[in-house]
Amino acid sequence: MDFATAAAEVQTLPYCSDDDKLCLYGLYKQATVGDVNTAKPGVLDVKGKAKWEAWNGRKGWVSLDIAK
Repeated sequence: MDFATAAAEVQTLPYCSDDDKLCLYGLYKQATVGDVNTAKPGVLDVKGKAKWEAWNGRKGWVSLDIAK
């Protein structure tokens, strides 16, 4: 299964915890964009901050390694 197919399959999972979703989001963004390139959202943007932190936690990971 290639990366694009796997990314699409994740969208159809019947249940995925919020922690798992954040982990997958961070991996997806790192694989498709690279290191985080936006400012950290403010404390009132709880969802945006959690997503940013999940992505930033993968900083430095090589996109090709993630997509395997």
